[in-house]
Amino acid sequence: MKQVRQPQETFSSTVRIVLPNDTNTLGNLMGGNLLHWMDVAAAVSANRHCRRVVVTAAVNNVSFDRPIRLGDVVLIESQVTRAFHSSMEVYLEVMIENSATGERCRCNEAYYTFVAVDQLGAPIAVPGVEPQTDEERKRFDGALRRRQLRLILAGKLKPAEATELKALFDEGQSTTS
Repeated sequence: MKQVRQPQETFSSTVRIVLPNDTNTLGNLMGGNLLHWMDVAAAVSANRHCRRVVVTAAVNNVSFDRPIRLGDVVLIESQVTRAFHSSMEVYLEVMIENSATGERCRCNEAYYTFVAVDQLGAPIAVPGVEPQTDEERKRFDGALRRRQLRLILAGKLKPAEATELKALFDEGQSTTS
């Protein structure tokens, strides 16, 4: 297995058209449908990273910035931002494309977490991530803080053990003192 992958190697892009059966009574894409589409796109990125079966472990920080309407062309782009022992964080960006002009605008983003598993469903090790761009490094650096927060909220990590989060708050205290 490759020891390290670059985020670009995990890039996934999906395009969908919002059809009537995808919408609610207001003609907007139902949030659950979008989450499903995003889950599939993120799973492709996670699989490209580790080349193993992956399962969704968490969906967090989903923002719905604007509605997606019937007939809209929806683009979902994803890539792995960071890997831990058996888990991978995947960043997703959702855009609407104007079919007449080709102009795109961002309407949603999220972070998903996947775990690689073996044939018996047990977690297995995954390659590391080697960010190449400033944006990739920024997401890579923030991934540990997001992971620690997610684990605290799930009751799997004590707040005192969240060193990255603690350092973030300690840093804020020293600049305000």
